Amino acid sequence: MKPSQSTPYDTEQDVHRITLYSSVARAHQHVSLKPRLYLHIDMNCFYAQVEQRAYNLYGLPVAMGGWRKPDGTPRGIVATASYEARQLGIKTAMSALEAHQRCPYLIFLQIDYEKYKGISRQLRSILDDFAPEVEKYSMDEYFLDISFLQQQSRQAISDMVVRLKKAIYDELGLVCSVGVAHSKTYSKLASGLHKPDGMLLLLDEQESRETLRSLPLDKIWGIGNRRYRRLQRHNILTIHDAWQRGPEVFVRIFGPMQGRLFYEMITGQDRAKVLDNDHHIPDEVSYMHTFSDWTRDIGEMHAELAKAVRQVCYRMRGYHRKARRFGCYIRYQDVEWKGTSFAFATPGYTNLDEYVMAACSPTALSLLQKAQHAGQRFRGIGLHTIEMVPGNQLDLFFTEDDRLSRLYRSVDAINNTYGKQTVLKGTYKHEVPGKTHFVSRS
Repeated sequence: MKPSQSTPYDTEQDVHRITLYSSVARAHQHVSLKPRLYLHIDMNCFYAQVEQRAYNLYGLPVAMGGWRKPDGTPRGIVATASYEARQLGIKTAMSALEAHQRCPYLIFLQIDYEKYKGISRQLRSILDDFAPEVEKYSMDEYFLDISFLQQQSRQAISDMVVRLKKAIYDELGLVCSVGVAHSKTYSKLASGLHKPDGMLLLLDEQESRETLRSLPLDKIWGIGNRRYRRLQRHNILTIHDAWQRGPEVFVRIFGPMQGRLFYEMITGQDRAKVLDNDHHIPDEVSYMHTFSDWTRDIGEMHAELAKAVRQVCYRMRGYHRKARRFGCYIRYQDVEWKGTSFAFATPGYTNLDEYVMAACSPTALSLLQKAQHAGQRFRGIGLHTIEMVPGNQLDLFFTEDDRLSRLYRSVDAINNTYGKQTVLKGTYKHEVPGKTHFVSRS
């Protein structure tokens, strides 16, 4: 097979969760006020459930991401866990050692993204038979526009959901939770209330208010910890509080556009579209790698930084985006999640590794050396864009080297065709040794 520049980019490679947007932006909403009906499907504990099926581990506690050393000592971080494990107190981001202490017979498995992406494609094929508009939110979450069922009875809608869940179980052997509502935001909330293998229909405003009234606002798209704390200072804690206070207070807190948008989402009045994959370009691209063990080696950290730059720049090229401001995070080995972060800028908008690495390395190496002298050990590294623009945007004071651009396009074409590890820089061989929750690094 001959490599081609049109070979598609795998922008999901080595990404734990693909979040397409953090909130329902205005550009993603219908202009008309026409009522619509949405279905959100969530594959419960997707990774663990797939492995339970693959290895006949039904009913057993499974943790994804950890492993055991030859002497049996658990290492690594729990990326996710089965419901059986969760009932025993196993949580995401818990150390494998703590998870083992809570459950000595816990089964640790590595994450196999290629397997899950393949099953996600099978899931998409099933969903396409149930609705004309289907949106992939992540590998294990999808939205369907089922407005064509609006005039049907509750029983008819319920029967459709049951058929959908049965089709998924019959073909994939997996269970899911489903939420149906007139708001895309509320359909996602509804699917999360009756896990696992649940179903919840919220088909009118009164029903939605009564069911969701006590939910804290940080459960809503785009309302993270920081925004939730701002709302707490105004004594707005739940969806019911938002209904009572009205949109004006949100406008005062977040501004006229964002404030009203958040209020509409919280109260189930957003008119979000079910988007096709062409619209799924994130606001930022990020990469975070927590090592299986700590290191004090600056050379190994430099190699891990180069890998982070490679991942972020590759995804930007795949999205046809560029950036000139970035953030970097260095995590230290500690009982708590401690580290240092800094922002840096390239000479102009770019998605080429050389420019990003040259701008990041001086500050990163200086911080690493200071931390090393202070006796710190390193446990992880992260990189993210702070702003992105379309790749064809002109820059008055900076132009990427055309030969370098052509080189990366050629390398991407080869790696996209024959595998992402086909052409690599020698720097990467100095990476931090060990396993992570990525199967490719086992």
